Amino acid sequence: MSGYLDVSGLQIYYGGIHALHGVDISVGRGEIVSVVGVNGAGKSTLMWGIAGVLPIAGGSITLDGRRLPPKPHEIVALGVSLVPERRRLFTTLSVEENLVMGAIRRNDRDSIERDKEGCFALYPVLKERLRQRAGTLSGGEQQMLAIARALMSRPSMLMLDEPSLGLAPMVTESLFDTILRIRDDGVTVLLVEQNAFQALEISDRGYVMQSGNIAASGTSRELLENTLIRKAYLGG
Repeated sequence: MSGYLDVSGLQIYYGGIHALHGVDISVGRGEIVSVVGVNGAGKSTLMWGIAGVLPIAGGSITLDGRRLPPKPHEIVALGVSLVPERRRLFTTLSVEENLVMGAIRRNDRDSIERDKEGCFALYPVLKERLRQRAGTLSGGEQQMLAIARALMSRPSMLMLDEPSLGLAPMVTESLFDTILRIRDDGVTVLLVEQNAFQALEISDRGYVMQSGNIAASGTSRELLENTLIRKAYLGG
């Protein structure tokens, strides 16, 4: 399948370990696609590889038919933004300063201010915490800020790596509703998530990873209804 994002034969070594063994995934424009699997399957390595944080040993990654450059800031400039696992905020900076950092490559000041307001519409609590240091926010608020910071780069594609990690169930439910809203606003979403059932429920398609390989793929409904996949990879 040829999509907006195409990963073909991706091989990555991480810490001396052959972490990805020729991974193929495709994400169509306007889709939500989830990558699920057990811990250590290579899901985060895949995301870091696409984002340019980890060097690629083999294979290719293209966005809208164009091969992605090797450096993270160049990839962001093309419209791909990553919300990393455990948020990785600038904890000593304020909420507003973190949002400004998300728009660091932009110089359209008026549009940046409008996009801030768009983030506040998505997450009103961030406006209330505007001067507060990011490190003093609750876990849920930090995740909101991490997503808002990524959106400040105006991505065409948003990648979220384990966004519900450490969050309460009620906060997690709100998070998934937000992901749907982001997709409805025209942003393509690639989601790596520990809550496999919830992730697949909001996704169009999914991939199951095992030991650095794609073990299964299909529509979300196909994966959720496959008994063997449910037992082996989705915990039930």
